Amino acid sequence: MKILLASQSPRRRQILEEMGHQVEAVHPTFDEQQVPFNAPPAYVETLAAGKGRSIKGEKDRLLVAADTIVCLDGVILGKPSDEKEAFEMLRSLSGRTHHVYTGVYLRYLGEEQIFTDCTAVHFRPLSQEEIRRYIATGSPMDKAGAYGIQDSDFAAFIEGSFTNVVGFPAERFEAYLQEIQERGKK
Repeated sequence: MKILLASQSPRRRQILEEMGHQVEAVHPTFDEQQVPFNAPPAYVETLAAGKGRSIKGEKDRLLVAADTIVCLDGVILGKPSDEKEAFEMLRSLSGRTHHVYTGVYLRYLGEEQIFTDCTAVHFRPLSQEEIRRYIATGSPMDKAGAYGIQDSDFAAFIEGSFTNVVGFPAERFEAYLQEIQERGKK
């Protein structure tokens, strides 16, 4: 299916392309700063819907917008502003469980659907040295929570979708596509 992706995330685009979709990425014009934080599912759904609704002209393509946050004890861990903040985030996640929420907004032929996927990520204890080595790679600086599950070995295990932690819940999205196809057959 042809997808118009309202996101600049290279990881979201990669997931969708690996699923076999043709993807055109566009930059949403939604100001995320205007959305006050509330419960994580409602928050990411509001962000995703705002991004998606800021895009017009998808025609016969499926419009996809998403937003992912990392929460520890009810606090959002965004992208770190510097190496010191990245270190503090990773240290706070060490040996603990946090949750990754992704809100997804979909629009196809004028019909909207919004959902949230949540994955619990259990980190093993991390040494200060391995946190410093990881930060030295530069990888944490563009990722919520200062880590990429795909390029670190910090997670002891997860409960839920791996791709959700990367930034897009592929399994839930695939279920939505099957639903669209079933409706098209009727």
